[in-house]
Amino acid sequence: MKWLVAALAAVCVLAPSAHCADDTIAWCYHDPTCNDTTWPTIAAPFCNGTRQSPINIDTSAATGNSALGPFTFHNFNSTTAMTKIENTGKTIKVALSNVNVSGGDLSETYQSLQFHLHWGNGSSVPGSEHTVDGKRYPMELHIVNLRASFNGDTSLGIANSTGLAALGFFIEADDATSSASWQSLTSYLDNITLSGQSVAIAPGFSLDDLLTGVDREKYWRYLGSLTTPACNEAVVWTVFKDTVKVPSSLINMFSTKLHIFNTTSSPMMVNVFRNIQPNQAVTTQAASSTSKTCYSLGLLALSLALGRS
Repeated sequence: MKWLVAALAAVCVLAPSAHCADDTIAWCYHDPTCNDTTWPTIAAPFCNGTRQSPINIDTSAATGNSALGPFTFHNFNSTTAMTKIENTGKTIKVALSNVNVSGGDLSETYQSLQFHLHWGNGSSVPGSEHTVDGKRYPMELHIVNLRASFNGDTSLGIANSTGLAALGFFIEADDATSSASWQSLTSYLDNITLSGQSVAIAPGFSLDDLLTGVDREKYWRYLGSLTTPACNEAVVWTVFKDTVKVPSSLINMFSTKLHIFNTTSSPMMVNVFRNIQPNQAVTTQAASSTSKTCYSLGLLALSLALGRS
């Protein structure tokens, strides 16, 4: 029965419009009695599983996979795709409408449900969930996608080993960058400072706008889990190599405006990320044999030229 309770909790976290009467698992980030050190116990059997996320991506250990081709992102350019932003008490969640993703060696088209973020405490205290060669970034954005054949039924998604596909984007502080889209997104934070508050998002900026600067044909892939209870091992993870550049002043807003409960006296929402889990096998795009050949021929030509001089 405990696994069923955990699964129901995961549906409440995932579904953009799901209503949950109460928190079936009392997990948290801020309190040692319910933070991620306790999840393997309070949210068993999944949070103590063998395919858990997030992980440290060891770039030297990632193996090439020629099947990891480009994605097709449907309606990522739509300025009406983001419909609502909500303070969940654990993160901010943005509901998506009429958006999907395919390709990238996914088995079918996946319906994009929502995106949310993980962060530390301002731009100087990093809070991404995944790390790369031990480096943690200030924030990480996750777009959660469900197999389209499940017709929006997230309970089917969390019960299937590849039922969900998560797209992870690192966010890096860059004060030389100006971002109208991130300015627009963070402008809503003043309206959702308390847990449970939500507000409609007006048309005007798109997912593509938020992801400016990322080459979405370069990524790492592994099979993992949800990074919050119930930690269901149902996720095909794609973590993109390029970072999204956002001014530090906007990153800082997430840890200075949002409360974890529905009172202004409750703690601020900081360090909302799960710690690193044991490594999983990671793949990435296979190196082009053509580029390797050209590089080798270039070195040969250079050496011959130097030999004649």
